[in-house]
Amino acid sequence: MQLLNTGKVLELFIALKGAPKQSRNTITVDSDGIVGDKFHAKDINRAILLTSKESYLLAEKNNIVFEFGLLGENILLDINPYGLLPGDRVEIGDLMLEITQNCTICNSLSKIDKTLPKLLQCDRGIFAKALSNGMIKKDDKVKIYKRNNNEKDI
Repeated sequence: MQLLNTGKVLELFIALKGAPKQSRNTITVDSDGIVGDKFHAKDINRAILLTSKESYLLAEKNNIVFEFGLLGENILLDINPYGLLPGDRVEIGDLMLEITQNCTICNSLSKIDKTLPKLLQCDRGIFAKALSNGMIKKDDKVKIYKRNNNEKDI
């Protein structure tokens, strides 16, 4: 693995059944995703959604302003992970996450602004799964690793 970039966690969110995303200072993660989140143990390849602050800045540059968390993210980063591919990794605190897939655009974003889904089609977020159990806290250090071409899947 090659270290590409470092940053930090800006915000953390959890989705509860029948309620909007709620901000948290910490989240607990296991192999099924975020403990207590309504998507926990549903689909390991869509367990944790990482989003960059850059998505919100891109929207703001297009006169669309809205609160953090409304893109559906669980973890908001101050660095951009969108160029990562499945198998690449993101280390947050003591936890290692593995990228599984890009986030598809959700029509619910059009409730914020009808142009938002098209604007963020490649810049909404990226899904990851946890490779270990642990806790993530706001301001945790983030390291982004790119898998070398000759590395095999683990």
